[in-house]
Amino acid sequence: MNPTRMNVESFNLDHRTVCAPYVRVADRKALPHGDVITKYDVRFTQPNVAHLDMKAIHSLEHLFAEYSRNHSQSVIDFSPMGCQTGYYLILQGEPDIAAVLDLIEATLTDVLEAVEVPAANEVQCGWGENHSLDAAKDAAKAFLQQRSEWELVSA
Repeated sequence: MNPTRMNVESFNLDHRTVCAPYVRVADRKALPHGDVITKYDVRFTQPNVAHLDMKAIHSLEHLFAEYSRNHSQSVIDFSPMGCQTGYYLILQGEPDIAAVLDLIEATLTDVLEAVEVPAANEVQCGWGENHSLDAAKDAAKAFLQQRSEWELVSA
């Protein structure tokens, strides 16, 4: 299969060849005034084999979005993938991969210590009852347990 090159970087990634969990640079963009943003593929589960439960995804999104900003001023966004296998982490600049991995590790460690999901209510969230702190902690713990594998994208 030799598909036509697509505009979305992840659509050009052969998802059969990757080995989750991993963290990889998915894209870098130089903005018109010289700023750079870098998008990371933070893959929790093996594509087309496993996926995260929606309550886990949603809660981990809230937790990571809130807590990551305690560790870095560079965080722009942390968004779930529609396929439910991971997230996109967007940072300002071109941080060293070691610093990004440290940011992810520190944030997920905070998740394990959380006593509630931030903004998990109908005032601050579009589906406030669709959360599970336990499921988010389970996903964070599983990802952290495989920390030594995060830089290995393909087998």
